[in-house]
Amino acid sequence: MTEIENNPLLALIKERELIDDLQLEEVAEEYKRTGKQIGHILQDLGILDIDSQLQIIAEHMGTSVVDLRETTIPPEVLQTVPAETARMYQCLPVATFDNVVQIALADPMNPAVVDELGFIINKEIQLVIADPSIISASIQKYYGEETSDNLGDVLKELSSDEHWGTDLEETALREDVTPELDISSGAPIIRFVNLVLFQAIQDRASDIHFEPFEDEFKIRYRVDGALYEMAPPPKHLALPVISRLKVMSNLDIAERRLPQDGRISLNIAGRDVDLRVSTLPTQFGESVVLRVLDRSSAMLDLEKLGLPENIFGEIEKTIFQPNGIYIVTGPTGSGKTTTLYACLRKINKIESKLLTAEDPVEYDIEGIMQVPIREGIGMTFAKALRSFLRQDPDIVMVGEMRDLETTQIAIQASLTGHLVLSTLHTNDAAGAVTRLIDMGAEPFLVSSTLLAVLAQRLVRTVCKSCRTPFEPTEHQLDLLNLSPHDIGDKSFYYGRGCPACNDTGYHGRKGIFELLTVNEAIRELVNERSPTAVLRQKAVEQGMVTLREDGLRAIFEGSSTVEEILKYT
Repeated sequence: MTEIENNPLLALIKERELIDDLQLEEVAEEYKRTGKQIGHILQDLGILDIDSQLQIIAEHMGTSVVDLRETTIPPEVLQTVPAETARMYQCLPVATFDNVVQIALADPMNPAVVDELGFIINKEIQLVIADPSIISASIQKYYGEETSDNLGDVLKELSSDEHWGTDLEETALREDVTPELDISSGAPIIRFVNLVLFQAIQDRASDIHFEPFEDEFKIRYRVDGALYEMAPPPKHLALPVISRLKVMSNLDIAERRLPQDGRISLNIAGRDVDLRVSTLPTQFGESVVLRVLDRSSAMLDLEKLGLPENIFGEIEKTIFQPNGIYIVTGPTGSGKTTTLYACLRKINKIESKLLTAEDPVEYDIEGIMQVPIREGIGMTFAKALRSFLRQDPDIVMVGEMRDLETTQIAIQASLTGHLVLSTLHTNDAAGAVTRLIDMGAEPFLVSSTLLAVLAQRLVRTVCKSCRTPFEPTEHQLDLLNLSPHDIGDKSFYYGRGCPACNDTGYHGRKGIFELLTVNEAIRELVNERSPTAVLRQKAVEQGMVTLREDGLRAIFEGSSTVEEILKYT
């Protein structure tokens, strides 16, 4: 229950003895299952209604509750908080007097948010308490729909400030970086960085790239696997923007010669989002990439991964085995970690001890001991795995089998009665078996411990709003090894492009899968060191559906396109 134990609202109501241990357990279970906000869970379970919660928070903070439905906010009060700040922090100005602004905040018990707000609007803040869902609706009512020219406005403000360029050039030439920190903390820069993050996350980005080049500074983000570029800011903003990101992720802004890794936790428009930060020194400055880890969408169940029924059944059977090795394989960004997390969540029962070694830990999972790998200080996968076996686990997840040592310990763990889950980077399921042998693992050990290998890819799905049927050409059918007779009256679809999908024709992604189950026939071939092609052929004979065949299923369902399947299989 560690993840919600520190929740300030729960701590308050526990202190007042308004919740017992059994109800606390129920709240933790519901939070783990749905990822909903604690306040909503308390109301849904009938433990404490929203009004009582607000009253308790207000008493604790020495302030009052405001009913926004009966409050009319004048325009001069609304002007104290810019629209993008209100949306980003989910806050609403309610009244002003002297140099003080009364603000209703969706997350009033987060002191960091209050500090940042005070800095951005440059006024003293007095908090009042209101229902978060009404705050959200009021922001939309008073500030209207989000407009894309907000970024342009902030950029104009930054570009018109002539001192930026010269100050930054001087700062870049000096070892002393204090002025740079001051500039990166300036309100326009904070607003600009917040807006970029807000817009990228609203557009469902999985990664955000800040890239300085010789004559330009690019900001791109990846949606459904494809990169899109934002309007590029002026080159001289590269330093303060990257410094701001480093300040947010607690990195050393004086260190520009070595790569650094950090993490930013944000609440964006009411969603908890973690950003994994990676900096890389390049010829023209530091390149920064943020990996977006959305905790609200991380509540993934195995049932929601879109696995074909037969594969789902086989995986379920595999992960409930008492011992053996189960591997998920595919290139970077194919969703391997997500699948493993969903498997862990499925088998995470009170009677089992689960340990994971990850590089780095992407999501915190309730009830599982997660260990980050730090190669720099000698904390390798092999070292973690060796220590795991002395911690009496039932199930172990190793982020990746990178070398022979890790593979050998994983095999050893499985032979001594542990279930081991891991990943490999190979093109298909059969390739994973031969990769283990190529790394130096004994074939008889691989064949006796390996239970199954799941290969997967993520393909973009056709936008439902502009999905259009079409007649495939002979050339397209040839590429898919199909004849007109094979397709019969099946329809093919593509996305024309519309506002809902930003004119890309695609919206979202889905997995395509290939599962190789290790049975007697496969074991014999592994012991004989048979090549990948022979293993694949035997698995297909025994009913394995290949990635290409599963891709064809996605095409015939109308959920993906010929181009996507050809690109990934």
